Amino acid sequence: MPAQIIQTNNTPFNKIAIDPVTLDIIENALRNARIEMDATLVRTAMSPGIREQGDAFPLIADHTGKMIVGQFGSFIGGFLDNFEGTLEDGDMIFLSDPYSCAGAVSHSNDWLVLLPVFKDGRLIAFTSMFGHQSDIGGKVVGSMPINARSIFEEGVRIPPVKIWKKGEYNDDLMKLVMHQTRKPDWCQADLNALIASCRVAARRVIEMAARFGDDVYISATQELLARNHRAMKSLIAMAIGEEPVSFEDYICDDGMGAGPYKIKCTMWREGEKVVLDFAGTDPQSQASINFLLNENMFKMFFGIYMIMVFDPQILFNDGFYDLIDVRIPDGSLLKPKFPAALSGRTHALGRIFDILGGLLGQKTPEFLNAAGFSSSPHVFYSGNDKKGDWFQLFQIGFGGIPGRPMGDGPDGHSLWPGFTNVPNEFLERYFPLLIERYETEPDSGGAGLHRGGNGIHMTYRFLAAGTISIHDDRWFVPPWGVNGGEPGKRARKILEKADGTSQIIGNKVEDVHVEEGDQLHFITWGGGGWGDALDRDPDLVGKEIVQGLVTVEGAKAYGVIANANGDVDADATEALRSRLRQERGELPLFNYGPGIEDLRANCEAETGLKAPVQPVWTTLEAAE
Repeated sequence: MPAQIIQTNNTPFNKIAIDPVTLDIIENALRNARIEMDATLVRTAMSPGIREQGDAFPLIADHTGKMIVGQFGSFIGGFLDNFEGTLEDGDMIFLSDPYSCAGAVSHSNDWLVLLPVFKDGRLIAFTSMFGHQSDIGGKVVGSMPINARSIFEEGVRIPPVKIWKKGEYNDDLMKLVMHQTRKPDWCQADLNALIASCRVAARRVIEMAARFGDDVYISATQELLARNHRAMKSLIAMAIGEEPVSFEDYICDDGMGAGPYKIKCTMWREGEKVVLDFAGTDPQSQASINFLLNENMFKMFFGIYMIMVFDPQILFNDGFYDLIDVRIPDGSLLKPKFPAALSGRTHALGRIFDILGGLLGQKTPEFLNAAGFSSSPHVFYSGNDKKGDWFQLFQIGFGGIPGRPMGDGPDGHSLWPGFTNVPNEFLERYFPLLIERYETEPDSGGAGLHRGGNGIHMTYRFLAAGTISIHDDRWFVPPWGVNGGEPGKRARKILEKADGTSQIIGNKVEDVHVEEGDQLHFITWGGGGWGDALDRDPDLVGKEIVQGLVTVEGAKAYGVIANANGDVDADATEALRSRLRQERGELPLFNYGPGIEDLRANCEAETGLKAPVQPVWTTLEAAE
């Protein structure tokens, strides 16, 4: 039964023709309101993940629930279709259970609030924000157990409930929820920040409607959706052919010894519509790497990618959704069946963007991106400091962004453009640790005409005994290069003990004990390269040697002979490039590096870790 919207004024909105100036003003006012949501969040939240890194996602939707500005697309239509209750002025919805909202939030750490915005008795908009909570209870600190077999092990699950009802706050509900978390002070502050952000945006919407008139405001939102539809219709016709193209990539492992896990997508155009079919994706994992991919969220991913590659000036919103047909098999890694664990879904989420790049560039290689979005590395560190006080760190790390048609991939940048690093000064002030190193990992970006972005080498020195956990990927299957570019280097993690010994540890590990003085070398992957490395400007390679981005030995991958001062030997470089061109074969469109079986055979020698074993599925569906 769909949600019942309670309005005291049921007068329908009138459609009005909007002049370009008014439309531009309203569009930019909405953009600014979204920015104000982020600013409010940062000023109010307490956890490093939200306050310092910006791990939260705003949304302003029209009166039907379609996103006008935001980041992840709107879940509101599906929510309204399935919420058995009323929505009226003074209500606010709170939820965190991915299965209750078809994956609009993709693991239980993401807390979401939804505010219906009423003016003069009529619903005119929705505002929403969700953000990652550093701890929601469960079996491990940080609530993201790698070895979880079901979502019940991952902390408190909140179905859609009213945190505010007719203007009254549900204090008992909050006491119950906060009782489940190891960090109730952070969680309460972060939740208040989400609420405040939604209220700020609601005020701005009401101000716009008051200034221009309700009918003008509503008509403007519909025109923004229609404009986006027209733009995406043209982009789809230009970039996507009727002949199906497929692409597949792999999540390296599940943290429990099995892997890699395949994600496959096939794309084609039927008339005006594009079809994206994930048939051939592996069945769901018994561990927590499953990703409950909301179809509308993926439509937004697709739209963002199309817009950023082909026409970045377009305001992306939900207006184009009817142009995309997304098909995800039930019981697969991307649509697991309840109660599959979901807390480690970040790796599949990142890999989706690599797959989109591989799909969209096959018809137009000049727009092709290499791989490198890939994942969102996490590190957890917890224990009691020397005063006996509990501490708990959750931090997101960054890898190398892929080489692109317009230039090099950024070094050590987030998958999400709005994310920032936690300042080292903040870490050292609030946690018992020192950051001994925070720098680019030279040569980790794949060689190419446009170099893949380097990964990051971050070294933590622990000043108190405790436990660490790590979530990362791209340690087994490297990020591929394109148009002749080379793959990026893989991630690795090294624990250097205070006694001078060291050991390579996995990229998905739980509850590793550390002592005072131990150091963790957290090294992330580099992005794949774009284009022929032998066409890169030798003087630029020389400059990068001086900058520490490329080593003297690494410069040879570009056919460049130079010294540590970056001085290029032009004659030796020309000779080396001539020899390399003669020795190599035709450059591939995609350079994946070694095949899976070769990676398995050489894994321990190359990475210091045992190769993951082929996953085994016992269900009839998987066997078929």
